[in-house]
Amino acid sequence: MQQLSYFVAVAEVRHFTQAAETLRVAQPSLSKQIRTLEAELGAPLFSRARGNITLTPAGEALLPLARRILADVDTARREIQDLTGLRRGRVRLGATPSLFAGLLADALMRFRTRYPGIELRVEEGGSRDLVRDLARGQLDLALIILPLQSTDPALETTPILREDLVVVSSHADAPERSTLRIEDLRSRPLVMFRRGYDLREATQAACRQAGFEPRFAVEGGEMDAVLRFVEAGMGSAVVPSMVLAGRPGLVGTPLAPPGLQRTIALAHRKDVDPTHAARAFRETLLGFLRDAEAGAALPPGVTRLD
Repeated sequence: MQQLSYFVAVAEVRHFTQAAETLRVAQPSLSKQIRTLEAELGAPLFSRARGNITLTPAGEALLPLARRILADVDTARREIQDLTGLRRGRVRLGATPSLFAGLLADALMRFRTRYPGIELRVEEGGSRDLVRDLARGQLDLALIILPLQSTDPALETTPILREDLVVVSSHADAPERSTLRIEDLRSRPLVMFRRGYDLREATQAACRQAGFEPRFAVEGGEMDAVLRFVEAGMGSAVVPSMVLAGRPGLVGTPLAPPGLQRTIALAHRKDVDPTHAARAFRETLLGFLRDAEAGAALPPGVTRLD
């Protein structure tokens, strides 16, 4: 484990001295451990030409495996700690920005109240990035958008919500009609998310299916930036209906049937059982959604899936 952690540290900074300083070990000791690992594996892991440190093909192959091994060891250590009765532990949760800004804040608060000793770590990102982090062992659970772009067979998904997508505009640019068709976006400049963002891909796919390429007024933002640009009147955007809560400067217009929807699923790795803390969070989240549905407290356009 020590050799692998040293290898990952050097691979990330591409510098032996900096890696040693980060790990708080002597540089000769770190170099010796790397050489021992290379001897055991029978292949060099780094190319050290003219002071430049690069990964060899063997090093490139080992890096994702080493990260996963180290993450799994850390998970195993915390799983043993969980046996104390959920007084300690950790949950690493990933989700899209729109979910953290909406439903998840209240669900996280419920979990925190029930399990104050459990450390919560959250990671915002698009589904593609979250799936990658799950596969690397850097997350315990993630709320992702279906269908998956990845075909990783080691990933298990449970659909939990379906939400409508709406066209959001500033009050000055709001359409006069109560609904819009996808074809109506042909004449509206769009504020577009960065590449790799699920909503960007969904919007572009719908427009192309309708026979046109959308026009971008500006592109490259995350959720908060996109909503602020729309508020400023730079264009419209296609977003989940739940993000409109607390945004009086925005107007959401539903898309005419069949409209656009997306399915949200809770995902984890099949090859590693979720920790006690992660399972407790899953049950807390699902219970929170059941209670929200029963109390008619789900955001407009959001439906719970059994």
